[in-house]
Amino acid sequence: MSRIGKKVITLPEKTELKVSGGSVFVKGPLGELSRVLHKNIEVKINGNEVTLHPTKENIETRALWGTYASHISNMISGVNKVFEKKLILEGIGFKSEVKLDKIVLSLGFSHPVEVLIPNDLKVTAEKNVITISGRDKEQVGQFSARLRSLKKPEPYKGKGMRYDNEVIRRKQGKKSV
Repeated sequence: MSRIGKKVITLPEKTELKVSGGSVFVKGPLGELSRVLHKNIEVKINGNEVTLHPTKENIETRALWGTYASHISNMISGVNKVFEKKLILEGIGFKSEVKLDKIVLSLGFSHPVEVLIPNDLKVTAEKNVITISGRDKEQVGQFSARLRSLKKPEPYKGKGMRYDNEVIRRKQGKKSV
């Protein structure tokens, strides 16, 4: 049994949830989000309380029960407040700037790296901090992971791109005799 799936999700004020045609639609002050539901997961709405129930009892459905409960609670919080991730760029000569719908990164390669920013996300670059914000938690996390993968932090000097709260374990360099 899923602990997360059993919990009742409460809808805040000015937020409405609708289920139709195998999809969930959440509308709130910051916009609207939608997600396709799995056929074995059923969503019930009672006033401002949302519960999820599996239609079948098997291993796959029990796993999906909690997953979809988390997705729906993230959608509800996403239309009420914006999700945000920060990346810190460390290293001499490493720069980032936002140009129209692209982010241009100088990461020590022979060429600048340009990454297209998705429409739903807002990206700002100030000095060595890149801030990614948006309504969809999954999209914010995926885009920040994609940016970080371009230049992961190295363990000797810590140069590269890391998350704001990430701690890099440092290694000891060569020892001179």
